[in-house]
Amino acid sequence: MVQDVQKEREPHVYLSKEEVKEKIQSYNSSVTDKLKMTLNSNGIYTGFIKVQMELCRPITVQSSPSQGRCAHSNNETAFCLPNDCVNTLHISSTNTVREVIEALLKKFFVTDNPAKFALYKRCHKEDQVYTCKLSDREHPLYLRLVAGPRTEMLSFVLREHETGEVMWEAFSLPELQNFLRILDKEENEQLQILKKRYAAYRDKLEEALGGVWKPG
Repeated sequence: MVQDVQKEREPHVYLSKEEVKEKIQSYNSSVTDKLKMTLNSNGIYTGFIKVQMELCRPITVQSSPSQGRCAHSNNETAFCLPNDCVNTLHISSTNTVREVIEALLKKFFVTDNPAKFALYKRCHKEDQVYTCKLSDREHPLYLRLVAGPRTEMLSFVLREHETGEVMWEAFSLPELQNFLRILDKEENEQLQILKKRYAAYRDKLEEALGGVWKPG
């Protein structure tokens, strides 16, 4: 049975330069998609990570000149990314989670505040799926190196912050107003669904009552 559960944060193990070299050699020997890591003379290594976009809410995108005319006068539009959207980033061992999030948004021309988003790691173990939100100071390429290249051992997911975790003071007034418009729309949609559901229940109850009290 596969379950999505929260995994406790694992302690960071610091590797010596020789250990990093050995792990990179082992990593590259197991790579099947040519996305290998490179160790530089200064001890910093570079490589690739893949990030799955699991965003529930629309994102605001800045249109580029090559995209032609945009529906909005400020050249911004909002749309939803499919959950199967995976992006590959070339990063270094010094890049933090926060920098990876910013690079992802820049690659998609997303203008939303990076504070809206969080990067998660997903691990598979004993028929369970463990997810853990990464802190802004962690280094995704180090995690990729330690876990190896197999995505079933470790994968990265970009999600929105939970509502209670968002630092709302970090957003501009237009962004907050846009959040309110989205929430109002979602609230109205859920209300319509509930009204239809209870109207159907009411019709069935009235039909049943009519059959019970029908004069014989």
